[in-house]
Amino acid sequence: MQEFITQTWSWWFSGAMIAGIMFVLLYFGQSFGFSSNLRTICAAAGLGKKTKFFNFNWKAQIWNLVFLLGSIMGGFIAKQYLAAFDTSVPISDATIRDLSKLGIAAPTSMQPSELFSLAAMFSIKGFLLLAFGGLMVGFGARYAGGCTSGHAISGLSNLQVPSLIAVIGFFIGGLVMTFLIFPLIF
Repeated sequence: MQEFITQTWSWWFSGAMIAGIMFVLLYFGQSFGFSSNLRTICAAAGLGKKTKFFNFNWKAQIWNLVFLLGSIMGGFIAKQYLAAFDTSVPISDATIRDLSKLGIAAPTSMQPSELFSLAAMFSIKGFLLLAFGGLMVGFGARYAGGCTSGHAISGLSNLQVPSLIAVIGFFIGGLVMTFLIFPLIF
């Protein structure tokens, strides 16, 4: 049992699971996306009485809320019981050099403490970055008619051209952030 826990799962397992879920969703006429869960939660809380945007049959989206809850529980179970004991991340020397130029020490986990810690979050710079980033992600998901998972997984599997355009935009935005904006912030 110890050997199983200390080895990572193969990439193809996730791909096969995503494909299986997509086939089931397509069969039942549903589409995948996480950003719609916030709207569903707001509608369930009764905001449909105050705002027309939240006035819809949220009970038809219960399956998506269950999927969200399962994702949270699955992440917890994976971290607590299925994670490898050595959690260091293999990062190339070139990436470590690039990060050190930005003032980020060689990460020992997937989330460098300079970006993902309570101290960083409660600094003025960290708070502004989180607030502005959250606003941009929320606006972008609403403006694009869905989030990255909805467009990249569901939209592309349905061969929707708007989803292809949105995914290309996501990648361009990621490249601009990584190579132009991120170095200016740090």
